[in-house]
Amino acid sequence: MGHLYLVRHGQASLGAADYDQLSPLGAQQSQRLGEHWHAQGITFDAVITGTMKRHAQTLAGIQQGMKTQHAALMWPGLNEYDAEAVIHAIQPGELAKPTSPEGYKQYFRLLRDGLAQWMAGVVSPHGMPSYTEFVQGVTSALDHVRQQCEGNVLLVSSGGPIATAVAHVLHTSPETSIELNMRLRNSAVSEFSFNPKRHSLVSFNNVPHLETPSHKEWMTFA
Repeated sequence: MGHLYLVRHGQASLGAADYDQLSPLGAQQSQRLGEHWHAQGITFDAVITGTMKRHAQTLAGIQQGMKTQHAALMWPGLNEYDAEAVIHAIQPGELAKPTSPEGYKQYFRLLRDGLAQWMAGVVSPHGMPSYTEFVQGVTSALDHVRQQCEGNVLLVSSGGPIATAVAHVLHTSPETSIELNMRLRNSAVSEFSFNPKRHSLVSFNNVPHLETPSHKEWMTFA
C-alpha cells in the first residue's frame, strides 16, 4: 500500500498583479513543511506537481527544508482553475482587486457562485476547460499514482484540484468540493492511502508544521 501526500501551495499573492507567485510567507510555510517532514524522517519515492509557478516554488521550499532534491513529474491537469475567469463569466466587466475585508467577502461570494454555475454547465469561463475536463485532469493524476507509483508520493497542487481529488475519492457532489476548496489552508497536507484499485482518504487539510506557538500566525488561506 502506498501513501499520497497532497500539498496545497504556500501563500500566493492575492491582490497583486501576478497571483501566481509565493509571498515571502508562502516560501516560509513551504520550507517549514519540509523541515517538519525532515524531522519526522519522511522521504518520497515520487513527486508530481502542477505546472504553475507557485507549485514549483512550493516544491522548492519543501525540498530545501527536507535537504533533498527529487525530480518532479509535471502534470498540467493539477493546475488551478482561473478564478478571475470564473467570476467574469457571471459578472462581466472589470473586476476590482479586493483591498478590504468586505471586498474579499464579495470576491469569494462571486467565486462560489461562479464555480457552482461552471460545475453545472451553466457558464463556460473564457480560456478554461469544462468542469468535466477539469475533473478528468485531476483524476488522471490519481490514476497515474495508483498504477505507476509505490511508497510515499508527494503531490503539490492548488486548492481546487486537491478539493476535487478529495470529493472524487469520497464520491461527494461537485458542490461539496467548493466547500472543501474554501477551507484549504496554505501548505496544508491531505493524505490518501492507495493501492492499484483505489485511493482512501486518511486526513484532510492538516498543518502540523504550523501548530507550534511560534508558527500559528503563519496559517493563511489565500
